[in-house]
Amino acid sequence: METTDRIITVRGEDELVARAGHLFASVREDFACAARDPDTWSQPAAQAAVRDRMRAAGPGRFEVRKLFSPSALADEPTRAHLREVSAAGARVRISAAPLPHETIVIDRRLVILAGPAAPAGREYTVTSSPSLVAGVLSLFEAAWETSRDFTSWLPGDLPHLDGDARAVLRALASGATDETASRRLGLSLRTYRRRVADLMTALQADSRFQAGLRAADFGL
Repeated sequence: METTDRIITVRGEDELVARAGHLFASVREDFACAARDPDTWSQPAAQAAVRDRMRAAGPGRFEVRKLFSPSALADEPTRAHLREVSAAGARVRISAAPLPHETIVIDRRLVILAGPAAPAGREYTVTSSPSLVAGVLSLFEAAWETSRDFTSWLPGDLPHLDGDARAVLRALASGATDETASRRLGLSLRTYRRRVADLMTALQADSRFQAGLRAADFGL
């Protein structure tokens, strides 16, 4: 694959690695990634190439920035992974809102854009067009500047919802009336409404609508 001013589209991560995997190993100074969660770019070979480059360059000579949607903090295994990535030298931040697009920028000269998930595999677009790279990079920088270090979200900003609270959240998301939802959950109407109020408190929401938005932000 050439890295001149071209736009190439591939289907699925296997084809991405087969045709463009060498680009991950070619990174020299700067690696930026925006994703909903760490599984978006999950090819071990690509991840290993970036880690090897970090170790070879040494502290301060190679920058890795990873920006994730709030949903990346939804479970402890993923939070533990982010801690490991940060401990290895990467800068990890959480965006102020869910990321609408996912991308990788290599050395500010190459961009890989991920399409939506599909049964046949994601579609990936790879380009080195200066104008496209500059445009994508500017959007990444804007999102990065309004984001926060992921450790600042923990533990206070991340709500903990037990099984009962998640059941109430699912009932709210279904659009069922309180009467219907309480019957489905085997609760009295009074108990159900109290649990809705507790859920809103946990999510720091002033309304049921806001509770839904915050739950979506956290991938709950």
